[in-house]
Amino acid sequence: MPATFWITPLTSIATARAAVARHGITFLMGLASGLPLLLTGSVLQAWMTDAGVSLDAVGLLALIGIPYTLKFLWAPLLDRFELPFLGRRRGWLLLTQLLLTALIVALALSDPGLAPLTVGVVALGISFFSATQDIIIDAYRREHLPEKELGIGSSLYTYGYRTGMLFASGGGLMLADSIGFRATYLTMAVLLGACMLVTLMAPEPSAQRSMHPQNWRDTFLDPIRNFLTRPGALWLLLFILLYKLGDSVAGNLTTPFYKSLGFSNAEIGATVKIFGFWPLLGGIFLGGLVILRIGIYRSLWWFGLLQMASTAGFIWLNHVGHSIPVLATVVSLENAAAGMGTAAFLAFMAALTDKRFTAGQYALLSSIMGLPRVVISAPGGILSDAVGWDGFFLICTLAAIPGLMILWYFRQWRDITDPPTR
Repeated sequence: MPATFWITPLTSIATARAAVARHGITFLMGLASGLPLLLTGSVLQAWMTDAGVSLDAVGLLALIGIPYTLKFLWAPLLDRFELPFLGRRRGWLLLTQLLLTALIVALALSDPGLAPLTVGVVALGISFFSATQDIIIDAYRREHLPEKELGIGSSLYTYGYRTGMLFASGGGLMLADSIGFRATYLTMAVLLGACMLVTLMAPEPSAQRSMHPQNWRDTFLDPIRNFLTRPGALWLLLFILLYKLGDSVAGNLTTPFYKSLGFSNAEIGATVKIFGFWPLLGGIFLGGLVILRIGIYRSLWWFGLLQMASTAGFIWLNHVGHSIPVLATVVSLENAAAGMGTAAFLAFMAALTDKRFTAGQYALLSSIMGLPRVVISAPGGILSDAVGWDGFFLICTLAAIPGLMILWYFRQWRDITDPPTR
């Protein structure tokens, strides 16, 4: 009997096991990336609200997310330099996770009611190292996965990321009602610490040094100059800034809004975070199918209108008051619309990048995309105090119009995003 009769099945099994291991690592690293994000977002908002911190100060917590929008500035340093242990990627990842875990423990031992400024500074440090962890894991995923597996790898990373966010937000808020916020943050620190086992057990990816940035110009200048020389580049950047503006500003203060209506931390965790998790994933999946059917440009239109309608749903909830069914309905519509809008928006940005400068240009575009969530959302608490919740969510609904007007005016962008199929 030919030796290949036995070797081929064994080789196929070994190949399948290796693929499962690769994508298991991808999922777990995605979980590690998603876990810290909302520990300095909605969970910290709830803790500070319960501690009696003013709504203005809670709204300013959005500024803690600034490192996520600026991470492209120090990302090249992680490419250029290598630590003397575990390799270029895993060495930096282990060090970052150690510091991140230590800062979460420090946040757990803080008191937002007595020292809100200290809490803010520690949370900013968590945000910085969380953004750094994202940089390293993104690079690891690209180098570790074969080219043909990048698509499924990105999907599994996203699901891991969302699962980590779910543990931190929904699970965190539910835990807070039973064991308190301090113990909740210590639990999350232990969970993130366990992710270091994945870092230690994962293989170090191999990458050719010739593919790394060789100088400052290669890393920063060429990708930006290439993008800005295309027609309508500044309008493209303005559209990326404005498309999800209303959705982002509204989302920044939803937790204080829910609590003002009398919803408990457990109700918010179970309904908004856990129940609302599935419409979000469904929206991402449905958005991908619709994009395949009608293209990116038309999808941006329809999903933008859906985002406007879902944001207006918060006005309805404000008039109904404390109602779990209405909360679940509004959250489902909001998350489904946000998922579809995000799917189209990310596809749009990917279509804009030059393949020679994908990493640099995508970092630039994603940083601009994050500005509404981080910087523009910061004075949202002041605005809601001035005009009330109805006026606040009405302004957030209308804030989507400028982005849609730019999209309508530049109808030729359809040629960029939806090239002819024949």
